[in-house]
Amino acid sequence: MIILGIETSCDESAAAVVAATASGPKILSNLIRAQIAEHEPYGGVVPEIAARAHLDHLDPLILRSLGEAGVALSEVDGIAAAAGPGLIGGLIVGAMAAKGLAWAARKAFLAVNHLEAHALAIRLTEEVDFPYLLLLVSGGHCQLLVCAGVGDYIRLGTTLDDAVGEAFDKTAKLIGLGYPGGPAIEEVARNGDPDRFVLPRPMKGRPGCDFSFSGLKTAVRQIITSGGHDERDRADLAASVEAAICDALADRTANAIGWFCREYPEGDTLVVAGGVAANKRLRKRLTKLANNAGLRFAAPPPRLCTDNGAMIAWAGIERLRLGLIDGLDAPLRPRWPLDSGAPPRPGAGVKA
Repeated sequence: MIILGIETSCDESAAAVVAATASGPKILSNLIRAQIAEHEPYGGVVPEIAARAHLDHLDPLILRSLGEAGVALSEVDGIAAAAGPGLIGGLIVGAMAAKGLAWAARKAFLAVNHLEAHALAIRLTEEVDFPYLLLLVSGGHCQLLVCAGVGDYIRLGTTLDDAVGEAFDKTAKLIGLGYPGGPAIEEVARNGDPDRFVLPRPMKGRPGCDFSFSGLKTAVRQIITSGGHDERDRADLAASVEAAICDALADRTANAIGWFCREYPEGDTLVVAGGVAANKRLRKRLTKLANNAGLRFAAPPPRLCTDNGAMIAWAGIERLRLGLIDGLDAPLRPRWPLDSGAPPRPGAGVKA
């Protein structure tokens, strides 16, 4: 089974070809065209700029992806595209391209939930059985979920305000670091003292699994506005921010682990996915947390943590195996929760 995957939900134009073989999944090609240069002057993603960049770069990426995989369009079994959640302009570009190709080549079209693609990415590189506990952390989302099967998710907690990747971006901008904020803070934090500045750990110690990061952002702003800061101060503040975020994530994940182990004793794995999952400090904290609870820790390689076409293609394979094929009239959903039955959280907005 061979699937072409297309990802355009935010600011990465991506196309990949993935095959499910008798010996396991194989990534035949995985091309990404990032838009950091376009959005860096604004300190964040500008939806109109992102959509126009997708229009400029997606077609060549698809052709190159098929070429590198050595696969003709007639040889794929289906074409998968992110159909939400995300920026509507980007979703339109990618999904319409996929629908057009599927119609022309008479192939199956698979409308993939971008969050489900992150959730299933670990199964592309490791043998992880359902159910497993997932910490999904990215620029737009911060959730704890039970992954019980393809299309079967239980949300245990979500952010009440900022997502963790958004918190990294905003605090990095306040400190005067580059964009995207997560990698910038991690780089500078290597030379910093994480105990130098006292920062809040929002929601730490409270019951439940919800997150909050707006208080952390406010605390950093107050430190910055208190006076001039040199390179050493910025490194220490970056390290303090990284430590605070990892502490908050670990605290909420510990609550989720307790619930998961009681309700799903057959589950044996804690997975972290999404762009922030590439952070080394976070991986170290979660590894220790999982091991102490008798769970295995698993994370996709960093190249599959950020948005990419391979995870979309793999989610397409997982869906096609179950016969979950979509019509060419499948809607695009800027808001598309994995657990549609989960109650809304006040203030969570699109991150619900």
